[in-house]
Amino acid sequence: MGRHGWNSGALRWRLTALLGVGVAALALIVTLINTLPGGGSTAGTSRDGDKVHGTPATPPDTDRPEVGWGFTHTQYSADEGSSAATERVEGLLEKSRLPQDQAIMGWGADNPEPVKGRYDFGALDRRIDFMRKSGGTPVITLCCSPDWMKGGKSGVDNTNWSQASLETAPKPGHYADYAALAATVAKRYPDVTHFIVWNEFKGFWNDSKQRWDYEGYTQLYNLVYKALKKVNPKIMVGGPYLVMDSVDPRDANASSTFKGSWGAMDQRIIDAFDYWNEHKVGADFVVVDGSSYTNDDDLLPNEFGATDKLTAVGKWVREQTHDLPLWWAEYYVEPADGNDDRKGWSETHRVAVQATGMIAMAKGGATSGFYWNPEAEKGTECAGCLWTPTDGSDGGRQLPMYDLVSRFDAAFGPGARFETVPVAADDVPNVRVLATDRTVLVVNTLDRQISAKVDGKTFDMTAYGVKWLTRRPT
Repeated sequence: MGRHGWNSGALRWRLTALLGVGVAALALIVTLINTLPGGGSTAGTSRDGDKVHGTPATPPDTDRPEVGWGFTHTQYSADEGSSAATERVEGLLEKSRLPQDQAIMGWGADNPEPVKGRYDFGALDRRIDFMRKSGGTPVITLCCSPDWMKGGKSGVDNTNWSQASLETAPKPGHYADYAALAATVAKRYPDVTHFIVWNEFKGFWNDSKQRWDYEGYTQLYNLVYKALKKVNPKIMVGGPYLVMDSVDPRDANASSTFKGSWGAMDQRIIDAFDYWNEHKVGADFVVVDGSSYTNDDDLLPNEFGATDKLTAVGKWVREQTHDLPLWWAEYYVEPADGNDDRKGWSETHRVAVQATGMIAMAKGGATSGFYWNPEAEKGTECAGCLWTPTDGSDGGRQLPMYDLVSRFDAAFGPGARFETVPVAADDVPNVRVLATDRTVLVVNTLDRQISAKVDGKTFDMTAYGVKWLTRRPT
């Protein structure tokens, strides 16, 4: 089974080595049967893509647009690996019931419709089964697109798994086909009632105008929205999943009005968001993603202060959409290196900045957010992962980031009402705080031990410490 990410070219369906002339002839006959004229191989596919898969669950948050703080499955996740390790992760998730997101193609899922009208949902079925078993609210991101919808070849052996191909949007003539695929997915998994349309405007850049093709994206979005609502009016749909890029205030594309100590918003992003917001046929929630740092990887004024951008973006988006529920589909606070790895900080430092970022998103009005990439393929080192890799029987063990995400969801999930708590004057510059009537989260932003006084309690905090205080018994 291929586990597709950006660079996986594995072919899922292959004939094994053939022995003897008779076997070769039989294989040729099978190949011909499983090939449509001009349509490529259909081996391993079926026509009943909209047939309900398995036993639908009754997840939480079925009838509301807020789902809380969870994670997105990517190329490697706990649906595969050692049974002991995967069961260990399932046990963790059954306790916390974190919402879980999965794309329909790529990031662990195969090409769902390699030939028009012929479906392969094997990998996606497996991910949905994992979500059902572990008890979280399932979310599906409708990305990416089968090759035949974007100018590539049809057929199960013709899927191009390169990053360039995955980042190609459907051609306008196939927008309706993509909407039909979205409807098929919705029928197959009737217990999934939250759908995100596309991912980061991938493939929707207009080279000639040097701006986003927001007209094209919005056309696709509207067709998908209508198709999903036709399947089930209770399905909730959100977009536009734009990357809320910020730049140096001196950049030619910097907004002159939307800026702060963290930099300035890219005006092209604002224009794209405004167009979608004005021309969408509807939305049950609004989805963005982004980083606290600028396009040049600058953390302004520092890694903790830069997270103020997430609050500013959230407040702006909520104002533009008249307070639609706000989701962060992805969020990043640590710049990546040349290999797109984030390994430069200690885990303690990483968790502290991440906690500060989540506090910032919540203060900006977000009620849902998805941590990206829960595990690595193998090994024992996994910077920022939620659990250890599940390739071995000792894997699937909780890591510090899982503790943060799960506790944040439990304390500050949908419906949480935030309160202001007193912080000692000399601690105000050094700590970040989020509180409800029951819980207080405190983050030490300094690389040294401090003694802090928050909400009338005095306590020591280690360098980059994250502390949870209980205000009232739950």
